[in-house]
Amino acid sequence: MEQLQHILNAYGFNNGVEVKPFGTGLINHTWTIDSGNNKLILQRINHNIFKTPVDIAGNIRLISQYLAKKHPGYLFVTPEKTLQQEDIVFITGEGYFRIFPFVKNSHTIDVVSSTGQAYEASKQFGRFTKLLSGFPAAQLHITLPDFHNLPLRYRQFEKAISEGNPARINEAADCISFLQQHKAIVSISEQIAVNPAFKKRVTHHDTKISNVLFDDHDKGLCVIDLDTVMPGYFISDVGDMLRTYLSPVSEEEKDFSKINIREDYFKAIAEGYLSEMNEELSAEEKNHFVYAGKFMIYMQALRFLTDYLNNDIYYGSKYEGHNFMRAKNQVVLLQKLLEKEPVLSKMITD
Repeated sequence: MEQLQHILNAYGFNNGVEVKPFGTGLINHTWTIDSGNNKLILQRINHNIFKTPVDIAGNIRLISQYLAKKHPGYLFVTPEKTLQQEDIVFITGEGYFRIFPFVKNSHTIDVVSSTGQAYEASKQFGRFTKLLSGFPAAQLHITLPDFHNLPLRYRQFEKAISEGNPARINEAADCISFLQQHKAIVSISEQIAVNPAFKKRVTHHDTKISNVLFDDHDKGLCVIDLDTVMPGYFISDVGDMLRTYLSPVSEEEKDFSKINIREDYFKAIAEGYLSEMNEELSAEEKNHFVYAGKFMIYMQALRFLTDYLNNDIYYGSKYEGHNFMRAKNQVVLLQKLLEKEPVLSKMITD
């Protein structure tokens, strides 16, 4: 509590508030502040990952001003101001901090467990992008350079194959071969980047279900965790939803027989997202709806395997072969998606 008092002082909180750890986020540390008559969220931004937290604050401020003017009824959770009217506080030796209001009668979900939740979440991410369709996306700062740059991830993969751990390279030969055989997924992303039919929009870039606030009836309220909001293509948001909602198990699952593509969940994602974005997307973009899933799953498989070949320097590992297991998990998920691609594509066409 003592280490946080400097931050609390910046917002005018004296002694007498209760601070407790909150949530299961992997990147930023989060606490709740309870002052008796008011509840707030305190968060420390991980500036080892987000190198320029001030840019994050600037992006949120620009979007907030736009939405307040154009769509004042939309629930957009913005940081509280300090006594000095700042959005963010820097404490030497501690890092960057901010405080958000706590939205009453709301909750988050860590794992999607129903098609209704998948629909509501995808609708909220679609709505966020749609409401900001008139916002000049190029004004936003790039808070994570090359975050979804698939050609770069493939080059890093190739470098790991030539310079990584020889024993691990040999062990992962089948996985390496599969990813090399599907390099066309990289080529398509390069074509998208130069195709005027694909528009750069305000994109969330981290559309896991825990980044949506739900009400007590599991209806979506709004999207949260806006640190990765940058200019981007719709495939990033749709792809991340397909990667994390379609299978009943995550990339941590070691029993690959449990990995499956649930068609009813795909339908829910498509209906939810397109209920907001149908008129915003071009015909060619809609034709790449399933590709979005291939794009994100393939990229995550590359990243896990690259890290494994490089001796786990990025993600780290909780046990021997952790990142190799994650990579194989994502390869199986991609194989399952490829098998069902004709059926899923027909859903979009219909």
